[in-house]
Amino acid sequence: MGSESFQKKIGIYSGSFNPIHIGHLALANWLCEFTDLDEVWFMVTPHNPFKERTDLIDDQLRLEMVEKAIAGYPKFRVCDLEFHLPKPSYTISTLKALKDLYPSLSFSLIMGADNWNKFDRWKDYQEILSVCELIVYPRKGSSSLVDTKQFPQVHVVDAPEIELSSTFIRQALRDKKDVRFFIPEPIRELLDKAFINSEK
Repeated sequence: MGSESFQKKIGIYSGSFNPIHIGHLALANWLCEFTDLDEVWFMVTPHNPFKERTDLIDDQLRLEMVEKAIAGYPKFRVCDLEFHLPKPSYTISTLKALKDLYPSLSFSLIMGADNWNKFDRWKDYQEILSVCELIVYPRKGSSSLVDTKQFPQVHVVDAPEIELSSTFIRQALRDKKDVRFFIPEPIRELLDKAFINSEK
């Protein structure tokens, strides 16, 4: 991949994507088009230490849904690196592995203001700040104020706020609601099958 020698700037958008929805895609699209990021990589995590494992859709199915949802847009990429790292998945381990695999790329970690406000609870959070930049986007009810003198590697962006959650999507599907416009068209059939199978 010769293009990597140009120090492409990659935004790492990590999450369970349980399932991926239009809010995820719109945010990532905005970051690619309105910041200096060259690409956004959707880092699908098999288990977030702050979430219950039992509520996750099957790992491979979530990965497949992200692949289908982002197909056709050249600035998006899906990454299953955390599937191959020790569990539970910790961000610092992921970032170190990415730097080992892609030493010529520059990585920035994407997170919501809600996560920034509890960032000091993350494993080795100070080391995370030493190895990459952070891009913080606004979330309703969470202050996105950052002391840039203390944290010059943290950048707050004025991305549109789209308050849509995967929890809402899952519950709507359980309740037999037609939420077709909240879900990327390429994954609707997969998601319907996932919930039909889970209720058998």
